[in-house]
Amino acid sequence: MPRPKPELADVFRRYGEAYRQQFGALLSTAQRRVMTAIEQCRTAALGGHVEVCDRCGHQRIWFNSCSDRHCPKCQSLARAEWLQDRESELLQCPYFHVVFTVPEQIADIALQNKRVVYGILFHTTAETLTTIAADPEHLGATIGFFAVLHTWGQNLLHHPHLHCIVPGGGISPDGTRWISCRPNFFLPVRVLSSLFRRLFLKYLEKAFDSGKLQFSGSLRKLEDPREFRSYVAPPKKSKWVVYAKAPFGGPRQVLDYVGRYTHRVAISNNRLLGIEDDQIQFHCKDYRDNDQQKTMTLSADEFIRRFLLHVLPDGFQRIRYYGFLSNRDRDEKLTLCRQLLGMLPLDPEPAPADQPANYDYNQVLEDLRSCLRKCSVCQQGRMIVLEVVPPTAGAPLIDTS
Repeated sequence: MPRPKPELADVFRRYGEAYRQQFGALLSTAQRRVMTAIEQCRTAALGGHVEVCDRCGHQRIWFNSCSDRHCPKCQSLARAEWLQDRESELLQCPYFHVVFTVPEQIADIALQNKRVVYGILFHTTAETLTTIAADPEHLGATIGFFAVLHTWGQNLLHHPHLHCIVPGGGISPDGTRWISCRPNFFLPVRVLSSLFRRLFLKYLEKAFDSGKLQFSGSLRKLEDPREFRSYVAPPKKSKWVVYAKAPFGGPRQVLDYVGRYTHRVAISNNRLLGIEDDQIQFHCKDYRDNDQQKTMTLSADEFIRRFLLHVLPDGFQRIRYYGFLSNRDRDEKLTLCRQLLGMLPLDPEPAPADQPANYDYNQVLEDLRSCLRKCSVCQQGRMIVLEVVPPTAGAPLIDTS
């Protein structure tokens, strides 16, 4: 009989308590909370309900999910709900994927100042894109986009970068026409990179001067203004990585692609290969070797340490919207965009149930929910809640998903 596939929760349940005892003084409240959430996800500790199949009578206990955004088990439904909301916002134009990355020296500062430096990364990226796009020498239009923060590389080390999804055009300054970008070209990445570097370092130095940055360990010396200026001097001359991928095949491909990014966590369960002799094995794509799929092995302590590097500050928004997609006036601006693009207005009435659709993320979401309700034994009946199971303090962390 094959072994069950390991999951991230197995790592934390097996080694989490020992890790707390050894490194507890170094853990933030948010990191402790994430560890506990993943350990307890879909166990008796969170409670649940007893379900019965309305056809075959099969019963099962379904324990509640932790719903933590760092838990790989809790992202499928959240992703489907997000895609459902985004579907109505698609425009009939090319879409581009632009990535902004900070150099390693800046990433080290960010690791000790997540809320401040990640905030600067969002702000600077947005200002860079909107400024260059508004320049008549490039596009001369008001654009809209959303940005998703990732803080990891394939090896789980700290690598903060923003994925931006941008429609290939924007609204003219007078609001009377849609200005499209050139075919297969959005904005010059060299110009984006140069402005991004200048703005980021300006805001970083401003944060330092106002006392918003804190340093410890090997970076403690940066508390001295002269040391800080010396530290950020080399990045002022280095090339900062900004790249734009080829445009998507169409708006529908945008959501299919972006869905992989928006609710991704540092490592998914399907990348884990094994847990043995206090070692964790997982798949790792080597971008320096033609994207070859390789196997990486880390000690349990090092694996946990690297995963916890990517726990975000409480309340920090990792998906943000800008330009005509900003939350403040999104509906009004998108209506204007559709008019300028000659798109049909959105139908406020839902399509009849018997009317076929090419692809509908509402249906995807309903299919996912239906799958969760389907009986795993007869595959035909629906599971109905029979009894609520309250949370059980100190219950064994046995996963029944």
